[in-house]
Amino acid sequence: MSKWQKSDWRAKPRIQMPEYEDAAGLARVEAQLSQYPPLVFAGEARSLKAKLAAAARGEAFLLQGGDCAESFAEFNADIIRDTFKVLLQMAVVLTFGAKVPVVKVGRMAGQFAKPRSAPTETVNGVELPSYRGDIVNGFAFTEEARTPDPQRMLQAYTQAAASLNLLRAFSKGGFADIHRVHAWTLGFTDREEAEKYREMASRISDTLDFMIAAGVKGESFLQMSQVDFFTSHEALLLEYEEALCRVDSTTGLPVAGSGHMIWIGDRTRQPDGAHVEFARGVQNPIGLKCGPSITDDDLKVLIEKLNPKNEEGRLTLIARFGAGKVGDHLPRLIRTVEQMGANVLWSCDPMHGNTIKSATGYKTRPFDNVLSEVQDFFAVHNAEGTIPGGVHFEMTGKDVTECTGGVRAVAEEDLSDRYHTACDPRLNASQALELAFLVAEELGSRRDEARRAVL
Repeated sequence: MSKWQKSDWRAKPRIQMPEYEDAAGLARVEAQLSQYPPLVFAGEARSLKAKLAAAARGEAFLLQGGDCAESFAEFNADIIRDTFKVLLQMAVVLTFGAKVPVVKVGRMAGQFAKPRSAPTETVNGVELPSYRGDIVNGFAFTEEARTPDPQRMLQAYTQAAASLNLLRAFSKGGFADIHRVHAWTLGFTDREEAEKYREMASRISDTLDFMIAAGVKGESFLQMSQVDFFTSHEALLLEYEEALCRVDSTTGLPVAGSGHMIWIGDRTRQPDGAHVEFARGVQNPIGLKCGPSITDDDLKVLIEKLNPKNEEGRLTLIARFGAGKVGDHLPRLIRTVEQMGANVLWSCDPMHGNTIKSATGYKTRPFDNVLSEVQDFFAVHNAEGTIPGGVHFEMTGKDVTECTGGVRAVAEEDLSDRYHTACDPRLNASQALELAFLVAEELGSRRDEARRAVL
């Protein structure tokens, strides 16, 4: 068998990718990107792989979250800070519930491309290409905006680099101090509607106070003021991915330089397709979205292709079925994995299977349906004796009104107030943190059951 090359995907069937009219312009952009420094480095990807391996063993827990699709127009330090802040709050709550480290991975600094249900859309009799994310084309419904433009890849790279620079500063510069983060969370639980989460928040406060009283300081204190934070995105636009692929000088193996973790979407996971071909050759951790249509045989082939050496931490299976459907599909996939003896991390994406159209015409996701899918995910793993290793949310630090429900009770008639997403509805800061409290309760219950079983 010939050695994998980063351009091998070009000989495979490709879907959900744009056709660029300016082939020469595309070639120039690819050549330019291929000379730019990688956004992430192989050592960071290996570190994430080790942490994901721990999560697969139940010794850590994966929290993956961020924007549906990052925007060129809405790009500033405050938006990055606020989303990072909420992820840190969620991680503290989950750490307390699970009593294991939380692996923090953002859908950030690269989540620019989006798959679409149709290649074109029609408005008032005018048909134009669908919006595929700012890295491909513009949201405005004009021929000029909707024409795929390869120059947008350069802007995406610049924005991703700036985002990563700020995230690294936040994660190591004191902003992530656990006492500061928990103080923000107390602000959430001080609200009357969030009273039911106050007890857990108080217990976290007591734990932190005890650690200070016990004299936790020095290197241990420093560790509590810094975090490891990783980035991820769907590797959809393969020209961009190939241009940023590099050879790791330490191992001599290819690494995707666009993000620490890349994933393959439910629409692009064809075993002989271009996206699987690219992902199988890089050493980064790989995610694979698993929806209702995936067959047991497809899963076997994909696992063998994406993780032929059965490495721990290499492959994360991200289940996304919809509330009420988890029991119809997840058990058979778990049994397939167990029969293979495959090393995988199981994560739950409760967002993509729960999108509905509201009576007001807006796409939304009911908070109760999102929670229900997470609870079903845990219940199935408990029944199968396997490990529910993570969660994957589309969320933002902004106070948007895109998903209904939650303690602040966003109603359908409220959706138009602050509906800012260009693609799919996201949990707002309050809903995301509330979900973390509820997942923490699930993790705590699972831990208590395991402890009772040992006794």
